Amino acid sequence: MTKQLKIAFGVGAGDAIGAAYARRFAAGGYPIEIARRDSDKSADIVSKIEAASIRAIAYDADARDENSMPHLCKAVERDLGPIDVCLYNASANYRVPLLETTAEMFEKLCRPGCMGGFLTGREAAKYMVPRGCGSTLFTGATASMRGGANFAAFAATESGLRGCSVDGT
Repeated sequence: MTKQLKIAFGVGAGDAIGAAYARRFAAGGYPIEIARRDSDKSADIVSKIEAASIRAIAYDADARDENSMPHLCKAVERDLGPIDVCLYNASANYRVPLLETTAEMFEKLCRPGCMGGFLTGREAAKYMVPRGCGSTLFTGATASMRGGANFAAFAATESGLRGCSVDGT
């Protein structure tokens, strides 16, 4: 009997935290999918992971777009196998005093930070819940627990993302 490999599914796989979690899960033997708006920017991390004989695929995806995430999850399941771990890392930030924060700025932070996490987690859960296994992890900042001067919109977004992380469905 062949053992099914566990698949790590990462959204918001930038050059810092995103690359670090991709390397860490690959080091644990997980084939990994990494998604960001421009997958070409992930070529270096994909080649380093594959050099260690672990399968890695980079996809173009915009976590802010509700129509993008179902297609991404379907592609991951098709190309790599069943999603076991979903990692969400996308966010944005402005360092602006509250009184200067516009509604447009607030929304620009909420779309990738909170809404994108919700959409990603929901779509991954559609695959994991019927199988009765899997985990969704959201990276976050200290701002999710307490705001700071000039970071009101960021703190609200991070707190909202933290709220998406629940035990159960």
